[in-house]
Amino acid sequence: MNMKHKRELPTPEELKRMYPMGAELAATKKKNDEEVRKIFTGESDKFLLIIGPCSADREDAVLDYIGRLKKIYDKINDVITIVPRIYTNKPRTTGVGYKGMLHQPDPNKDPDLLKGVIAIRKLHMKAIRDTGFSCADEMLYPENYAYLNDCLSYIAVGARSVEDQQHRLTASGIDVPVGMKNPTSGDLTVMLNSISAAQHEQTFIYRGWEVDTTGNPLAHAILRGYVDEKGTMGSNYHYETLAMLASTYNSEHFNNPAIIVDCNHCNSGKKYLEQVRIASEIMHYMKVSPSIRNVVKGLMIESYIEDGCQKVSDGVYGKSITDPCLGWEKTEEMLLSMAAELREIRELRKQGK
Repeated sequence: MNMKHKRELPTPEELKRMYPMGAELAATKKKNDEEVRKIFTGESDKFLLIIGPCSADREDAVLDYIGRLKKIYDKINDVITIVPRIYTNKPRTTGVGYKGMLHQPDPNKDPDLLKGVIAIRKLHMKAIRDTGFSCADEMLYPENYAYLNDCLSYIAVGARSVEDQQHRLTASGIDVPVGMKNPTSGDLTVMLNSISAAQHEQTFIYRGWEVDTTGNPLAHAILRGYVDEKGTMGSNYHYETLAMLASTYNSEHFNNPAIIVDCNHCNSGKKYLEQVRIASEIMHYMKVSPSIRNVVKGLMIESYIEDGCQKVSDGVYGKSITDPCLGWEKTEEMLLSMAAELREIRELRKQGK
């Protein structure tokens, strides 16, 4: 085998003993999990925002950003539940480039996965301790999820992973919501098949064990746009797609039908400022369509302290080193506007409109 074994890493159980959550943090996460769960089951009419940097590149800036979210959350938490994005591993289409904090705790240094698994666990725990937010991460590597499974309140399976059997089966054994993105081709059938697999009981091999799962009734759809056969990006957040998907969900009897709209990626054509307009359009669709209102449970937004993106070598504090993000001032303005619209939507629900 053309593979050099550098060193054996601690198991998830060993890492958790080294860096335990503790009763207080575990209780905070449990409370957050219940609030998020109720959004997907329909017991709560609050709106979910999975929001934060494209990638968690440095601990200080990420915690600074989440602290800012906490302050504005106190003004909008009557209608919005926030789960911050702390995405610690990033897919690279060509296999080249920054792969996230798991690989490189310091983007300016060589990969070090031992330091990486420690850094990502400590970061997620600090977010809970400092702000009360338990966060979201992408399950890029199913076996690595076990290092963080006691910290996270939301999991995303990316567009390049959603067809992978191991991702689908692992999602079936997770007890928090797992969002399955449509694949890069935009084929919604692939996404729905993935949701179905995650919602059903499964038996498979996981980290050297034969395991049984009971299925995850909170597995759901994330619409992120697509790339066509000519390489052109297209969007799939519009009214017609949402209405069609809502109808399909209801006709095929999925558990807890739910859609999260990713406002960036191909939906925005990676034009990060478009996220504000897209979020506003989703609010409008929810006002005019009860079926869309009932199935769209939230948005995914890429936001950081500074607008745009940069090269790693630029070193600008709070600016993305992967996809461009919406800066803090625009983010704050968008969240306040969205909360106002969601209060109007709540009144429409009360009136039965």
